[in-house]
Amino acid sequence: MSGVTDMRALRISNPQTPCAAITIDAGICTGCNRCVEVCRCDVLVPSTKKGQPPEVLYPDECWFCGCCAGDCPTAGAITMNHPLSQRAAWKRKETGEFFRIGMSDPPPPCTRPPVGGWR
Repeated sequence: MSGVTDMRALRISNPQTPCAAITIDAGICTGCNRCVEVCRCDVLVPSTKKGQPPEVLYPDECWFCGCCAGDCPTAGAITMNHPLSQRAAWKRKETGEFFRIGMSDPPPPCTRPPVGGWR
């Protein structure tokens, strides 16, 4: 390749899309890159600067498995942003109130067998 003097390549993120699968809080993240190591889809890549949070290079490739957030040693550094179609919502029959699993006052568990019986 005559005439080419600079063979470096630049790493840039995919264009921003509505999918922001992972949010990393730079104020909390220690830059340990454990999330990069456990990511099953290689969505995250280490920062080029030591001690900085990793970069979310391929947000659309995320499987939303939560390995990165679950294995992070610093609580709250990584937040999973599940798409609306994957967020489970429940509604109380009596009041019509919507709620989510893990809230302080969830409804009692279902003890009635399904129509076809327990299998």
